[in-house]
Amino acid sequence: MRKVNLFDISNKVIIITGGSGILGGNMANYLISVGAKIVVLGLTHKSVKKRVTELKKININATGFSGNVLDRRYLEKVRDEILKRWGKIDVLINAAGGIISSATIGKDQTIFDLKMEDFKKESELNLDGTVLPSIVFGEVISKQGNGSIINISSMASTHAISRVVGYSASKAAINNFTKWMAMEMAIKFDGNVRVNAIAPGFFIGNQNRELLTNLDGSYTERGKNIIKNTPMKRFGEVDELNGTVHWLISDASSFVTGNIIPVDGGFSSFSGV
Repeated sequence: MRKVNLFDISNKVIIITGGSGILGGNMANYLISVGAKIVVLGLTHKSVKKRVTELKKININATGFSGNVLDRRYLEKVRDEILKRWGKIDVLINAAGGIISSATIGKDQTIFDLKMEDFKKESELNLDGTVLPSIVFGEVISKQGNGSIINISSMASTHAISRVVGYSASKAAINNFTKWMAMEMAIKFDGNVRVNAIAPGFFIGNQNRELLTNLDGSYTERGKNIIKNTPMKRFGEVDELNGTVHWLISDASSFVTGNIIPVDGGFSSFSGV
């Protein structure tokens, strides 16, 4: 019997939106180290160039494009350039997005202080910034008849977490879109294009550092409450997402679609008792 490595993802062409950021960038570093070809999409030329330079120290099969994931013409240009260079797109990871501070509810505010234009910006960044790349790059993947789309959800998508109302609502919408897109791909495109999402638990990054830690490095009350409700009693490390990403890309998950996979130290399963 021929040996098959279900986890082999070498030579897969992987587009990572938000690939110049911390989350997407860490995924890019890992995936290129195991033989994938990486396309980094980021907002600024400087950040993209920096990430691609870093990736090429690991493997030369990396390229990048700066622009806005809400700009369809930009995405279509990237699509055409990648098909010209590598002839295919195997995987899309929608890692662009994040928290917009003006769409959060401040300590001394209530929901009635929320400005709808800020709420809309948050929704566009996270939801539209996932849907549009899925349409542009997903069409290529669907025509190939095989591939994977991975969205980034959040614990805030299924739990009412204070302050981050815009972020929570947009991530909840991403969960539904993930399931809907998975159904669409499976029913209409022979079932070999899979769509899933990862729901990270709590990781300390630039966007949430002030919410979770004090200037002296100790945890804020919010940070303490998160640790209290995480059975593993710690925040996650960003590279702890890589194993799940690898699995969802690989043939090891060939019968997995429409799922939201928590990587959260047990937060989503804990009742608090």
